[in-house]
Amino acid sequence: MGHDIAVKRIYEPPSPDDGQRVLVDRIWPRGVSKEHAALRLWLNDIAPSDELRKWFGHEPARWAEFRKRYGAELDGNARWWQNCAPCFAAAR
Repeated sequence: MGHDIAVKRIYEPPSPDDGQRVLVDRIWPRGVSKEHAALRLWLNDIAPSDELRKWFGHEPARWAEFRKRYGAELDGNARWWQNCAPCFAAAR
């Protein structure tokens, strides 16, 4: 059985429909309390590298290449699956 993954900004209020909330970012978002975030996990070590984020610069034309490069970063980070596994198990 598959599970849906939805992307939501941390600044949007939590909803009962959110399911397991996971933050993937290197730094904690400014102005957001841990209570407001209502997270299951904070996976800062699998977020895109600072170098990759700076290169991307929120330029839509770079999105496809960003996805490839981020995928390569994840492929080189064996810990990402270990960090995500508890969330996937809880979603069952």
